[in-house]
Amino acid sequence: LHDQSPFHTGTQIQYAWDSTSLGWLKECPRKYYYHMIEGWRSRGESVHLTFGIHYHTAIEHYEQFRADGIDHLGALRAVVSEMLVDTWVDGKPWDSGHNLKTRENLIRSVIWYLEQFGDDDPAKTVILSNGKAAVELSFRLQVDEELVLCGHLDRVVSFGDANYVLDHKTSTSTISSYYFDQYSPDNQMTLYTLAAGIIYQNPVRGVIIDAVQIAVGFSRFERGMVYRTEAQLEEWLADTKVWTAQAQIFAERKQWPQNDKSCHKYGGCSFRSICSVDARVRQNFLESHFHREPWNPLRVR
Repeated sequence: LHDQSPFHTGTQIQYAWDSTSLGWLKECPRKYYYHMIEGWRSRGESVHLTFGIHYHTAIEHYEQFRADGIDHLGALRAVVSEMLVDTWVDGKPWDSGHNLKTRENLIRSVIWYLEQFGDDDPAKTVILSNGKAAVELSFRLQVDEELVLCGHLDRVVSFGDANYVLDHKTSTSTISSYYFDQYSPDNQMTLYTLAAGIIYQNPVRGVIIDAVQIAVGFSRFERGMVYRTEAQLEEWLADTKVWTAQAQIFAERKQWPQNDKSCHKYGGCSFRSICSVDARVRQNFLESHFHREPWNPLRVR
């Protein structure tokens, strides 16, 4: 079965948005065009994405095993066995080509995280009415006729006297208070808070971020919290409608302007080298240095 398109038929007008595609648009319309509409990806991006997916999947399955009544040690053994199988590719261990985000460091990080937070975590996974743990939940919110918001929640938890989304992040940098500051304000965290509150018809106070620093010989974990008020959620949604309306104008004009004030931000745009050359030869440069891997906010994990 083919994935449903996030674009209106026969157009470049996107109606189904997630935090990733909306983030590209906010950073630079040209970056959005290359990533979202043409589907270009730099070859190094898949390493971080693959590592993150394996990490998220292992923790998700652990929570599901626990919700099914399996004890901590049994659930831990099960997810480690799954990881060993899932990271065995073409008859050999998965080789990420990265010096830190390796198979060994992946498995170590999952084990250490679950040893620290798995059995004695004050943030308790919400159990849904169907008896399943509230982990890795795909959502689609129909805002109006022109806008659907999509995404995936890692986990919804009760902590203290409130509910939160719990999101996992992996990093190779030292995690400090400055690390968590980057998520207020933040496109993804606001969307997650908004979506979870609507899905559960209960206010969600914000997002708990469990971040892991992947390093040589160790994995270090830090937990931070970001909050959103109802007024902040409403403001973000109103702004989002303006952004997506702007994208429609760009699509109708078939003109995606370059925001050259963002080229050196966010670690340096992956398309900076493309935008630096004459427009007449950009297609050749793209085909030489990038590959196509379409992004679809409607895809369910």
